[in-house]
Amino acid sequence: MLDKAGFKKFAVEPLPLAVILIGVALVAFSLGPYQNYDTHLEFEAASNVVKMGTPYVKSFGAVIDQPPLGFYVESVFFRIFGLSENTGVTLVTLFGLVSVAVVYLLGRELHGKSTGFLAAALFGLNPWQLVLSRSFLIDTQCLFFSLLCLLTGIFAIRKGSVKIALISGLIFSAAILTKFYAAFILIPLFLFYVYSRPKKPKLILSQLAAFLIPTLMFGYLWYQTVLERPILSMFHHMDLIDVIPASTGVVASPFFVTNFLRDYGLGLYVIAAVAFSLVLGFSLRKYFSKTVIVDLICLAAAASILSVNVVLGAGLKLNVPYFSAIKYVFQALPFLVLLAASLSAKGFSLFKAAESAAKPKKRLFYLAVLAAVILAAASLMSSMYSTNALSTRDYLQYRVEPQVDYGYALLNPSPITVASPLMVLQFLGFVVVLSGLLWANKDVLKRVSKRAADYSSSREQRLKNC
Repeated sequence: MLDKAGFKKFAVEPLPLAVILIGVALVAFSLGPYQNYDTHLEFEAASNVVKMGTPYVKSFGAVIDQPPLGFYVESVFFRIFGLSENTGVTLVTLFGLVSVAVVYLLGRELHGKSTGFLAAALFGLNPWQLVLSRSFLIDTQCLFFSLLCLLTGIFAIRKGSVKIALISGLIFSAAILTKFYAAFILIPLFLFYVYSRPKKPKLILSQLAAFLIPTLMFGYLWYQTVLERPILSMFHHMDLIDVIPASTGVVASPFFVTNFLRDYGLGLYVIAAVAFSLVLGFSLRKYFSKTVIVDLICLAAAASILSVNVVLGAGLKLNVPYFSAIKYVFQALPFLVLLAASLSAKGFSLFKAAESAAKPKKRLFYLAVLAAVILAAASLMSSMYSTNALSTRDYLQYRVEPQVDYGYALLNPSPITVASPLMVLQFLGFVVVLSGLLWANKDVLKRVSKRAADYSSSREQRLKNC
């Protein structure tokens, strides 16, 4: 039987996350579903798994040039709930929601519960994530498996477990057999492994074998046995061949990724939160010695993903990586969110440190905490504002440059209006997410209120004594 502490841990503590997930679901279902050539192509592939047993595309005259798992997962959902694109989008949205939960678990594991809850809210309400989770695309499935692979991989590293490494490897095989972008998750996983400084050669080899065998085995079965192609053909894609057509008159800009992050993916407030979080972590390493390495790993993971896309799009002038940053750098989003959300843990640490700090440093710490709170709140508000604006548009275009009419586009056949019931549902979702976030931090809010009351009381007493 669980004692009171055990009951609180397993039954009460997850409740704010459940509230946040309900709120994100309400917001998500008020958007889209979004459509374009890619969504119709992937729907055709998944439909033909139901009809023919393979992800065949008529215009290709062959199976789709993507790994197969995402389409087979969709086909199972279609067999149960009916074959339609909207049904498939519902499954994609569910993958988006469980991805929010995994981001929470990663934030909690790496920084603490407060970061986990803020990361879940920031990621869940991010318009980039919401649009892709409301489109029939395999990117959201791939991201879910990638994040779950990273989470279980971190557990395997910390526990020195070969069994958990095997589980992580199985999940990675699911991710890479959904979309080859999953390979990016190996960057932070490798860095966490190096940071753990493994010393037993036998354990290193055992964990490595357990992790790699599932991917090699399932990849061999699909590519070499079913398709009769080399296993490395999973990385062969027309996206990595076609250059920007000269007829478009588009000159590749090296700033197309930063333009996307600033104008569409994150927004200025989230970018500012990421930057301020890094500045705090590195300038006050004394207070964040345990987490500064986590910041470095998240930064390295995000920077690597963004840099690869810049090389593909601006360096090699490949067409699809250039105008599809929304998909090509999607794997960087969770790491940028975790960096921004770590302001929560850093703010709490500085708030505690201010108690025993000298007066000049005390004021500096309180100012840093205030800035962290403002940036976190502004990031949430800007995400909600952008999401609301997107939901009212029937056409989205993610331009590579503000003045260049070139970029990934999506249609929304049913945009909502101010008078629409879905608008009410959306605002209710915003309120529910914020309520869950406040609930998760109620103990901290009580502590801050008590500190403010004590400070006010002591100041009044000093004035009386004067």
